[in-house]
Amino acid sequence: MQYLGTYTATGLFIAFEGGEGAGKSTQSALLKQWLEAQGRRVVLTRQPGGTGVGAKLREIVLSPETGHLADRTEALIYAADKSEHVEKLVLPALERNEVVITDRYVDSTLAYQGAGRTLDPAELEQVARWATHDLRPHLTVILDLEPEHGLGRFEERDRIEAEGEEFHTRVRDAFLRMASATPDRYLVLDARLPREEIAAQIRARIEPLL
Repeated sequence: MQYLGTYTATGLFIAFEGGEGAGKSTQSALLKQWLEAQGRRVVLTRQPGGTGVGAKLREIVLSPETGHLADRTEALIYAADKSEHVEKLVLPALERNEVVITDRYVDSTLAYQGAGRTLDPAELEQVARWATHDLRPHLTVILDLEPEHGLGRFEERDRIEAEGEEFHTRVRDAFLRMASATPDRYLVLDARLPREEIAAQIRARIEPLL
């Protein structure tokens, strides 16, 4: 299967996106369980993180102890994490004909550092796509939730979660704009729906891709 980018591989690449507290980790895990029950080999990962280098970058970019980072510095840390992630984890799994499920990918950079930090979206996308060889998911699932609901699910917040509601509203709007621009590559679901109902809709959308 041809990806929009440098590589050809035969696996399936699914990304979960959305604001804070939307249930991405829960739905990623449920999808992994279902796929494995179908006999599929699955790699479940998250960004930032997922690799040794990624874990260190995650600590830097999310820890409140890091304090303020210049917006471009933050964006470049996320780009470095994604580059390492694609090279070391995602592409090898796809080339083994496995399913890769990632909790966040390039769209998060475009939403959080682009809309959230108000960096130039065209420049930011060029950096993010270059870092990932322009490798794009077959499907991106966006779990949509109003910031006031999602942020209320955390007792303690990391650097990004601690941003104000206006920041997170810009992030949410950016996700929805991306999905509306190329709807065939997205599945947008109301994150307030029951967990099993969300999981069933995700399975129904993914099944034809298998």
